[in-house]
Amino acid sequence: MIEATSCGGVVIFRGKILLLYKNYKNKYEGWVLPKGTVEQDEDYKETAVREVREETGAKATIIEYVGRSQYTFTALEDTVEKRVHWYLMMGESYYSKPQREEYFVDSGYYKYHEAYHLLRFPNEKQILEKAYNEYLDLKKSNLWGTRKYY
Repeated sequence: MIEATSCGGVVIFRGKILLLYKNYKNKYEGWVLPKGTVEQDEDYKETAVREVREETGAKATIIEYVGRSQYTFTALEDTVEKRVHWYLMMGESYYSKPQREEYFVDSGYYKYHEAYHLLRFPNEKQILEKAYNEYLDLKKSNLWGTRKYY
């Protein structure tokens, strides 16, 4: 068993959520949230911001930690136990450009209900729901988009 840790973000700009479409040799296909592996000497927040930037080209600021997801998969005849730490993030614009080297072929911002139904994995849907509810609470309190909160 191999243990791996990744970090990612639920990036929201003007109420819409940033998603990526991955297509690897038509085997792995679907919409996902941006995330990636923690590098040496990097803290989780740095990883989340860097991975969002690398995979989507989007600049985003962390607002808060929203939780962790966990799953296992098989790679090279070994089982990988993956933990992903997720952050609610505020995007700076609608700009995005999928990272082709990682087999991302599309990216974009979607309304909540669209993003929820597009996401491939149930654990990412749960994280999206939690992050979006936190976003709505901050917006209702007039804290979203201000520097008062972070």
